[in-house]
Amino acid sequence: MSRLVGKSPALCTDLPLENSDILNKLHLLGQLLRSCFGPSGRLKHIHNNIGGQVVTTSTSSVLLPAIYSSTPFLNLILASIRNHVSRLGDCGLFAAILCVTLIEKVKQSGLRQNEAIRINKHLLGLCTTYLEDKECGCKVKLDFSSSHNLIKLVRNILCSKPATMLREYETLHISKLAVEAFLLTVPSNSNGVVTLGMTVIVPIEGLPVMESKVFPGLLVDVPVGFEDLEPRNQPCSPLRVVLFSTSLVFKDNVKICVCQKPLVQLTESFMVISEFGLRAFIHYTFLSSSIGAQPLATLHSTIPHKAYGQVGNVTLRQFGSKSMLHLYPAEESVICTTVLCHRNETILNELKVRLEKHTHAHPLKVDTQYCMLFTYPLSCLHQTPSKSNSFLFGCLQTEYLLGVEAFCSSLESVAAALQHDSEDSLIDLTCAHHWTLPKDVTQEDMESCERKCGCGLIKMSQTKKWCHLNTKYPVFSPASLSPDVTVHADVLDSFTAKLNALQVAIETVNVVLDIRYTIQDVN
Repeated sequence: MSRLVGKSPALCTDLPLENSDILNKLHLLGQLLRSCFGPSGRLKHIHNNIGGQVVTTSTSSVLLPAIYSSTPFLNLILASIRNHVSRLGDCGLFAAILCVTLIEKVKQSGLRQNEAIRINKHLLGLCTTYLEDKECGCKVKLDFSSSHNLIKLVRNILCSKPATMLREYETLHISKLAVEAFLLTVPSNSNGVVTLGMTVIVPIEGLPVMESKVFPGLLVDVPVGFEDLEPRNQPCSPLRVVLFSTSLVFKDNVKICVCQKPLVQLTESFMVISEFGLRAFIHYTFLSSSIGAQPLATLHSTIPHKAYGQVGNVTLRQFGSKSMLHLYPAEESVICTTVLCHRNETILNELKVRLEKHTHAHPLKVDTQYCMLFTYPLSCLHQTPSKSNSFLFGCLQTEYLLGVEAFCSSLESVAAALQHDSEDSLIDLTCAHHWTLPKDVTQEDMESCERKCGCGLIKMSQTKKWCHLNTKYPVFSPASLSPDVTVHADVLDSFTAKLNALQVAIETVNVVLDIRYTIQDVN
C-alpha cells in the first residue's frame, strides 16, 4: 500500500506588488526582454531545468513560450503577451517591455493603484484616438504596386533578428522569394473583396540558403513507393483527384486492427496514396484548396461530381536527401509552397518564424525603430487637464502629471531599449524622432554627419535641437512631414500589430495593478 501524503495548503500572496521577491523577478524579466529587443538584440539560450530542448532565439513568438515562472503574477503577464503574439505574430517584445516598465514606473511614482489605472485608461484612449486618426504622422501607406517596397519590408523583418544568420545576398534572395510567394496568393480575377490564398513553408535543414525556392501548388512528403515517380506529361488532361478526410474510428474502443494494407498502388491509370501521415493531414486545408476537392468522410453514399478535384501534374522533387511530391494546380491557384533552406536547425527555425510574419495583414504600416513612440507621449502632454477639471480622474493635477510622466517615460524606455552598444539614444525636438548617436557627440558633429533617424524618414540636417531620452525637455508640437512629399521609411512595422500591442500592454498593466491576492496550488 502506497504511503499517503497530505496535500499542502495553497500558497496565498497578499498585495504581490509589495512583495520584494516578486518585484525582483519582474525586474529580471524586464532586463531579459530588453536585452533581446531590436535588430542588435542579444540572443538567449533557454533550457528548462528538468531537461528538454535548448532554444536559441531573440524572437518573441519563440522566446515567450519558452519562459516559465513559478510566480503566478509573472505568468499572468506572460500569458497575456503570448496571446497577442499568437494572434498577430509580431510586436511581442514591445508589448512585454512596455508592460513591465510601466508597472515599475507606477510603483516608483507612489501613485495609488486605482488612480494609476484610471490615468492609464485615459492616456491609452488618447493614444488610440491619435493613432487611428487619418492624419496621424507615424503611419505610412505601403504601395503594393511596387515590388521594391514589398522586398524592402520583408528585408526589414528578416534583418530585425540576428539569429537568422543571413548574409546580405541571402537576405535579398529570401526577401524576393517571400514577395513572390505573396504575389502567388493574390487572385488575378476577383470581384469585390479580395481573399488572399495561403503559403505553406517547408523547412529543409542542411542545404544552403540560396537553394530556397517557391513553387505553385503544394509539396508534401513522399509516401513509400513513390521514390521513382516520373512526371505525367498531360498538360491538356488534368488528373482527377478524390480526397478522403477520414481514417480509423477510435471512439469505438478498437485496440487491434488486422488488415491487408497496400500503402501505395501506382499504375498507368490509377494512383492511391494511403497512410498519408500526420503532416499531410495538417495540410488538408491547403490540399483541399489547391486541388479544389471536397474532403469525403464515407463511401456509403454516392460521391457528387463537384467533390472531385484536379491536379495538373504530379512530380517528384529532390532537396538534398529529402524527397517531396509536387502537386501542380490544374488551374490558377492561390496556394503555393516555399521551400526554406538553411545550414542548421536552430537558425532555420528562427528564419521560418520571421518569414511567417504577416507582411500583408494591413495596408498601413508604422515607421518604427520607435520614432513613432514619441508621438504618443507628446499627444498626451498636450492634453494635460487644467487644475479645474483634473478631478474628473479622481486625483489631483500633480498626481495626474505623475501618471503622465510614468506613461511617457515608459514609452521612451522602450525606445531606449533598442540600444545595446555604447551609443546614446536621443530625441530631436523638431519632429520627435528617435536617433542613435555615438557618445559625447557635439552639436556640430550632429549637423555634419550623414545619419538618418531610426525609421529612416528624416536626415540629420533637418533637425537642430536634441535631448537624451528620459530627460526633461520642453513640451512642443512635432512638425509633420509634408503630405505632398512621398516618404520611404527604411524600417516599418504592422500598424495593426503595433496598435494592438500598445493596448494589450496597458490593459495588462491595469489588470496587474488591480490584483490584491494571488492563490497558487503547490501540490
